[in-house]
Amino acid sequence: MATTDKTQGAVAFNFETSLAELETIVANMERGELTLEDSLQAFERGIALTRGCQTALAQAEQKVNVLMQDAQGRVVDQPFNKES
Repeated sequence: MATTDKTQGAVAFNFETSLAELETIVANMERGELTLEDSLQAFERGIALTRGCQTALAQAEQKVNVLMQDAQGRVVDQPFNKES
């Protein structure tokens, strides 16, 4: 589900809310109780949510890569430390 960002007048994407809605759609479709029309609408909404989630994940990855760059702009691999 998207929310309106009043400062920019744009629609902000909420990954967690969209993922929860997508999980609900999948569960409803897996039960097999939807009509054909409802199934098509649910599928269409699911595709839109999936694309939004994929875009959000790609943007997050880009931000992480930028944060991981060294002074020369090269991405520096950092070991993952569970202790931190």
